[in-house]
Amino acid sequence: MFDENELLSISSLQHLLYCERQFALIHLEQLWCENRFTAEGEILHERVDSCHHESRGKEKQEYSLHVRSLELGLIGICDLVEITFNANRTIQGINPVEFKRGKTKPSTIDLVQLCAQALCLEEMLSIPVPSGQIYYLQEHRRSTIELNDALIRETKSTINRCQEILSSGVTPAAIFDAKKCRNCSLADLCLPKQTRASNEIVSQYVRDELLKNRDED
Repeated sequence: MFDENELLSISSLQHLLYCERQFALIHLEQLWCENRFTAEGEILHERVDSCHHESRGKEKQEYSLHVRSLELGLIGICDLVEITFNANRTIQGINPVEFKRGKTKPSTIDLVQLCAQALCLEEMLSIPVPSGQIYYLQEHRRSTIELNDALIRETKSTINRCQEILSSGVTPAAIFDAKKCRNCSLADLCLPKQTRASNEIVSQYVRDELLKNRDED
């Protein structure tokens, strides 16, 4: 079990899946910078946050619902949680909905965030959450996501990796990726090309010294 001050933000899982160095720069070194993509995301979530809750018969919609898991060490906010009640007003079903500014991605980066929210809801409400939905603004529709065993394993593995980096206190070296780095708001702070070149020079120096010492022996 984790203490309150040890909880990891659910949004940080996306940072790690995008780039481990980006995760460390934000959550270890406390660096942040806005770009068009982050600004558009903030605007979208501000619109969602302006809603509170709605009730319709046996259904209730909770916007910006705070969730946490002391078992996994997570804390965060669900954009929308739809709750279905049965006849005696006990909870029958839970459907977390995450809002995204873009469109469906080929990676599981958004799915892991949704799954993490579901795991928090399961712990808090003691009810299975077998699926959830993602609403992509560019597509104007929801995509239903099955929260299967494979996705749960990936989500827990991502959480563990985040905690490993935070515990180590070491920022991973830069790995230059033209598309990712171009779209990253921290590119000017990360300097991936320069950092990579510097690391390569140091690595080559270490290899040369090892070879020289071996030859002298």
